[in-house]
Amino acid sequence: MIGRRALGAALAAAALPLAAFPLSALAQPGGKVLSLVVPFAPGGPTDLIARRLAMLLQEVLGQTVVVENRAGAGGNVGAEYVARAAADGQTVLFGTSGPLAINQMLYPGQTYDPLKDFAPVGPLGRIPNVLAVHPDIPARSVAELVALGKGGRALAYGSSGNGASSHLSGALFNSMAGTRFEHIPYRGTGPALNDVLAGHIAMVFTDVLTALPHIQSGRLRALGVTTAARSAVLPETPTIAEQGLPGYDASVFFGLVVPAATPAPAREALRRALEGALRQEAMRRFLESQGMQLAPEVTPAALSALMASEAARWGAVIRETGAKAD
Repeated sequence: MIGRRALGAALAAAALPLAAFPLSALAQPGGKVLSLVVPFAPGGPTDLIARRLAMLLQEVLGQTVVVENRAGAGGNVGAEYVARAAADGQTVLFGTSGPLAINQMLYPGQTYDPLKDFAPVGPLGRIPNVLAVHPDIPARSVAELVALGKGGRALAYGSSGNGASSHLSGALFNSMAGTRFEHIPYRGTGPALNDVLAGHIAMVFTDVLTALPHIQSGRLRALGVTTAARSAVLPETPTIAEQGLPGYDASVFFGLVVPAATPAPAREALRRALEGALRQEAMRRFLESQGMQLAPEVTPAALSALMASEAARWGAVIRETGAKAD
C-alpha cells in the first residue's frame, strides 16, 4: 500500500500542470466545504471509490471535500438532493447507472430528469458484473448454461434487488439467450451471494470484485463477464458476448454531475480536477483493482452520451422484460 507521504508527494507533483484550473470558480467565503454526495449507504464499493476520489479532489482543488451519503430508492434520494441543491459548484453527485440513466424507467414517481436537471462533469469508467454459478451446476461455459436452461432444468439467479444491475444483467441475458432463468431478488448483494455459495440457487450476476475471492477459492465458477471487453481482474474469463451472445453488454458506469444551472467555470474546474485525479497512477491502480475499466475520455459530452445511450438501451430491456424496482 502506498504511504500517505508518498501519495501526497505524487499528488502535489501531478497537480503542477493543473495550475491553470479556474479554482476561483469554486472558492467560497468562509471556506465552504465541497460535498461529494454518494446516493448509497457507506461501506459499499461505490462509497469506497468515492472516498478515495474525494481525497484526491481535495488535494488538487485545495478545498475541503467531504463524502455525504444519502441512500434510498436505488440512488434516487441522493440524486434528487443534488438536483435541487444550490448551483454553486459545491454539491456534486457521485452518480452511477441507476440514478443517472436507468431509474427513470423503474421508479414511476421519480421527480428529477437526469438529462435536464444535471450538468455532466465527466465519467470515471465502468465496472462489469460476472456471471458465476455454484460448482455443482454442470456448466463450464455460457453455451452449456444456456443448453441446461433450454433442456428443461429449472435454474434461478439471485440479485441485490429488483431493478439493480445484477437483476437487469440477468434480464438482458434471458432476452438475448432465449432462456427463462428465474429471478430471485434479495435485500443486497451479500444475501444473494450467500445463497449461491450455499447452493440454494444456481447463479448470480454480481460485481467482479465481490465475486473474485470466491472464484479464486473454487466456491464459485465464473462463466463470463458482462462487459464488451474482458476484465483485467478476471483476464482468463471470456465475456458473455464472445460466447454466443454478440452485443451483450451490462455494466455499472460511474460519473460526476452537478445541478444543471451550475456556472460553466465551476463545471470546468471540477472536470479538470477529476481528470487530474484519474491521471494519478495510484488512483488508476486502485480503480483497476476494483475491476473498473477507465473511461477513455473525461468530458461532459462523453458522460452525457453515456447517460443517454444507457437510458435508451435499458429502457428497451425493461419494457420487454417488465422489470420493476422494489
